[in-house]
Amino acid sequence: MATYQDRFPNNSPGAYYVDDQCIDCELCQERAPEVFHRDHEMAHSFVFRQPETDEEREACEDALDSCPVDAIGDDGPHGDMTRKNPCQLPGIVQQ
Repeated sequence: MATYQDRFPNNSPGAYYVDDQCIDCELCQERAPEVFHRDHEMAHSFVFRQPETDEEREACEDALDSCPVDAIGDDGPHGDMTRKNPCQLPGIVQQ
């Protein structure tokens, strides 16, 4: 499972990111080439830009689900964190 704290610094800010578990298999780039690019110098993938359309989000989810080492996350800032962590903070208790 990807962790936001271990993401590569060249990821575009937002929900999707690639972390340091990436093995440079390039599968994400095949699934969502508009979003994922390769850092040739450091030999890993990263989120070049966040998805903008439903089709791009679907491609990102396909890449996330297909990643052999779970190096792609979607719980960054403004991500749907409730999808992976359904726990909600309790409401304010009124006295």
